[in-house]
Amino acid sequence: MSLSKQELDEFRKEVRAWFEENKPADPGFLLPQSFMEVGTDEQFYFLRDWQRKVYEAGYLGMAWPKEYGGGGKPQQLQDIVTREMVRQKVPFMMNTIGLNWAGPLILNMGSDEQKKAYIPGILSAEDIWCQGFSEPDHGSDLGNAQLKAERDGNEFVLNGSKIWTSLGVHAKYMILLARTNPNANNKYEGLSFFLIPMRIPGIEVVPIRKLTGEYGFNQTFFTDARISDTCLIGKEGGGWQVAMATLAFERGAVGGQAGGHSMMSKEVAEVVALARVAQRNGRPAIEDPLIRDKLVQFIMEERGQSLNSSRARIKALTADRPASIAMSSKLVGSEYQRRLNQFALSLQGANAAYYVGDDLAYERGLWQRSYFNAFSATIGGGTSEIQHNIIGERVLGLPKS
Repeated sequence: MSLSKQELDEFRKEVRAWFEENKPADPGFLLPQSFMEVGTDEQFYFLRDWQRKVYEAGYLGMAWPKEYGGGGKPQQLQDIVTREMVRQKVPFMMNTIGLNWAGPLILNMGSDEQKKAYIPGILSAEDIWCQGFSEPDHGSDLGNAQLKAERDGNEFVLNGSKIWTSLGVHAKYMILLARTNPNANNKYEGLSFFLIPMRIPGIEVVPIRKLTGEYGFNQTFFTDARISDTCLIGKEGGGWQVAMATLAFERGAVGGQAGGHSMMSKEVAEVVALARVAQRNGRPAIEDPLIRDKLVQFIMEERGQSLNSSRARIKALTADRPASIAMSSKLVGSEYQRRLNQFALSLQGANAAYYVGDDLAYERGLWQRSYFNAFSATIGGGTSEIQHNIIGERVLGLPKS
C-alpha cells in the first residue's frame, strides 16, 4: 500500500509530537550506548520498559504481520518512526537481537507455531533474546563451531560454550548454532540452528567485565542441557544456511527488521562541539584548518551514509552491483564510528588519558567509553576483515585466493 505525501507528512508530525512528549527523562544513571553494554539491572529494566511503551504506542514492528503482534502497516511508516527516534536521540530499543535478527528470521523461515510463540514477546520486550554463535577457541571461523548438540530421541543434549552472548544474563531465548553431526562431509553440513530456552538446567551465563567497566559481555556454558527437537529452525544439518540468513539481517543487507534504532551512535555534530572547547596551542581546536578539514570530511561521510538507503533504491546507481550498498553498510558504518571516536579522543590531547568515569575527563569519559565500545561493532556480525572479503567476493566478484 502506497501512502500519499500528505499522509506521510501528517504521520511524521504525529510521531514527532509523541516522542517529544514521551521521551524519558534522565534516569540519573549512565545509560549504555547499545545492547552490548547493558550491564546492570537498573539499565535493563529502564530500557525494557521504554521499548514496551514504544511498542504499546504502535511504533514498533509496524510492518510485521498483525496476526503475530505487529502492526500490518507499510514499511514507510516504520522508517519514519526510526528516523525520528534517531533525530530526537531517545533511548535505543534494547531487544536488538530479537527485533533485528531472530524476529525477521522466524518470520522468514519459522513455522506458524514458532511465529505465534516468539514474535509477540520479542516486540513487547517480554522475551529478551541473545545470540550463541561465537566460541572462545574459534574466533571468526563461525563454520568451525564445536558446541555439540547430540540427538537423544526427540531431544538434543548440548555441551560446550559460547562467548559474546550479550544480554545473556537477562535473555529468555537464544539463537544457537551447534554441531549435530561431527562426521559430516564438511564442517558446514554438520551444523544445525536452534531457538532455545535459556532458563533450563545445564545453562550458565557468566558476565565478563570489559575495559569500560561494564558487564554486557558474557560467556555461556552448556553442560548436558536438554532441549526439544522442536527448537530446530530449518532442517537438522541445515544450520549454516539459516545462520547466513541471520547474518544478512544482522548486517542490514536484507530488510525485515522490526524498526527502532539499536545503538546510540556518536554524530559528527558532537565532535564539532568538542572541537570548540578543546584547545590547540591555547586556542580552540576548531580554528586549526587541518582539524576543520577533517571535520568536513566526517560531515560528508555521515551525510553519505544517511542517504545510502535512498541511493540503494535508485536502479541506475546499483544496476551493475545491486547488493553493493546493502552489503557494505555494516562495514562502512562500524568503521566510521571507530574513526570518529578516535578523532574525538585525539582532540582532547593528553586529557584523553583520563578514563571512563574520571571526574576530570571530558564528559566524564563518554568519548573514551564510546571509542572502546565502537570496536564491538567492527567484530560482531563478522569482523571488518571478513566484511572486506564478503564485499570482494560477492559484490566485486573477486576470487577467494
